[in-house]
Amino acid sequence: MNQEKFSESIELRPLQDDNRESPEYVMTSLAGAITLGFEKGKFAREETVLRGLNILMTYKENCVANCSYCGVSRERRVPREETTFIRVKWPIIPVEELIERSVQVPHQMRRLCVGMLANRQSLDHSIQIIRQFHERTPLLISGLITASLIKKREDLERIRDAGADRVDIAIDAATPELFEKHRGRPVKGPHRWDHFWWVTEEATKVFEPGAVGIHLVAGLGETEKELLEACQKAQDMNVVTHLFSFNPEPSTLLGDHPQPPMGHYRRCQLGRYLINELGIHLHHFRFNTHGQVIDFGLEPSVLEKIVESGRPFMTSGCPDEHGETACNRPYGNGRPSEKIRNFAFSPTAQDIEDIRQQLWADLAEDAQTFNEEEGLSVKAWEGGNLAELGK
Repeated sequence: MNQEKFSESIELRPLQDDNRESPEYVMTSLAGAITLGFEKGKFAREETVLRGLNILMTYKENCVANCSYCGVSRERRVPREETTFIRVKWPIIPVEELIERSVQVPHQMRRLCVGMLANRQSLDHSIQIIRQFHERTPLLISGLITASLIKKREDLERIRDAGADRVDIAIDAATPELFEKHRGRPVKGPHRWDHFWWVTEEATKVFEPGAVGIHLVAGLGETEKELLEACQKAQDMNVVTHLFSFNPEPSTLLGDHPQPPMGHYRRCQLGRYLINELGIHLHHFRFNTHGQVIDFGLEPSVLEKIVESGRPFMTSGCPDEHGETACNRPYGNGRPSEKIRNFAFSPTAQDIEDIRQQLWADLAEDAQTFNEEEGLSVKAWEGGNLAELGK
């Protein structure tokens, strides 16, 4: 679909009386706005330090896509000043002021993520903003790509040449069927599964090895096996996965859809970590008939050390200059009053104990046997007792 047809085929959201638009303005995460003094507030956990600044393009018509779970989707009929994204406020801030404060205000942010929207101007505007930050700030820069706007490899080269050293493609849904359901024709959206993966592959030819990532959202109806298969597909392309937990956005098509069970998410986090960070292939994992992980293919003592480190359950995001996660997105998956799903800091001993309890808490009771012809019977771990694995 060419650029003109892309824009003409979408029923635009009614324009609102607000002239603040990109490239002069962007939406900024509440965490970033607090850190730079645009908003008042503090983090619920004192261990939290924001390491990355996240911004999104902004337009009167918002995004012209209509993804079922997204706070900036076309049919979400809320005033711009009430718009949330991942259930938190994203204030609209002048780019010039954002650049000035990112240089002048003391902070520990090391990376900027510049996010597009599905808007015909968004690619050019994001490139313009990347170039401004690259020339005037010391921040490393990632481009969060709306793949439907990318028509040729040169589009990705323009993002790189403007100053982004990394890009991420928000695929979100783990299977082609779920992608179509939540992002494609059934919701009158422009996005297509094959094109998103084509852009991902093209990005690996433009950026340095390991400098391309995808986003996946757990809880859109996939099994753990399906989500981890998508992680492995990306890993085979030398593409890392940044994992999110679905968090229902009011007034969206999935506004009443529940978050995934904590055990589902913890096993997906652990599996992603083993695949991306330790290079363990998915074929070593075992799954039950519900597609749940019942064995990660490691000795219990080894797996326990990995769990105890807490690292699999920390936010997976683009790194700083030392290889540590810079895009740590505090409370990007839930409320401060809820159990933390992605830790923006190293989990404490109590956090690790909670994780142990959560990790195997919701395995299906009717799916204890995975493969009868192999005679494999796995007892669900109780209370995080990792020694039960494989018995």
